[in-house]
Amino acid sequence: MKITERGDDFPARAIILSAGQGRRLLPLTENTPKCLLPVAGKPVIAWQIDALLANGIEEIVIVAGFQIGKVEALIAERYHDRSNIRVLFNPFYEVADNLASCWIARNEMHTGFLLLNGDTLLGDDLLPGLLHTQTAPINLCIDFKAEFDDDDMKVQLGPQNQVRQVSKKLSAGEMDAESIGLIRFSKEGARLFREAVEQALREPEKLGSWYLAIISALARQGVVNGYSVAGSRWCEIDFIQDLQKAEKYFACKETDAADQPRSDQLLRVPG
Repeated sequence: MKITERGDDFPARAIILSAGQGRRLLPLTENTPKCLLPVAGKPVIAWQIDALLANGIEEIVIVAGFQIGKVEALIAERYHDRSNIRVLFNPFYEVADNLASCWIARNEMHTGFLLLNGDTLLGDDLLPGLLHTQTAPINLCIDFKAEFDDDDMKVQLGPQNQVRQVSKKLSAGEMDAESIGLIRFSKEGARLFREAVEQALREPEKLGSWYLAIISALARQGVVNGYSVAGSRWCEIDFIQDLQKAEKYFACKETDAADQPRSDQLLRVPG
């Protein structure tokens, strides 16, 4: 794959939020964090790291929690020659949502960066366009579909794809798109987000909040745009059926897939 050329605003690093267990994927995640589940013979986190490296992002910070030792072992084994891939520990993973993981990584947010959910897989065609586009301090990757379910993180858009709000609870008349779990921040966007995260967690009740609540609040300042990934391949892995979908998307991409267990070999997925 062609490495994306660097511009002045090229993100310096990527932060991957992978602290959770993924209980909706039990029993697969009983002793294995969701980010280590195999998809087409390769762990989810490896798919993410390899996609980032292939597009010129060499500094990667992973926020882990559940079974962090297994995550660290995989990084040490698979990326032993990559000193710029690091793992941070989120000790609050059992009692907090992903806003706490962002707080753990806040000192990594002093320049432009990508923020990626630990359960979002990206196709080859998605990152190059995003890395060449910066229309606002914060670019929220979005996709479109005819119907949304309760679990979708819905997005309301204004003119020129300006984001108005982000929430799972938007009404039918408010929802225009869904967040895919990938955001690009400019240096200014990183500052705004970092300061908002630091302020939010001064309030104990915010410990259980999603970081997209911060994005929704910042959207009211006019600093968040939606970046459409319509037509690109991506997959969010929350349920067994999502693993089945991911297997179909990525089955032909990894040459050593035959040497690794597949997720549908670990737990039979109904066809």
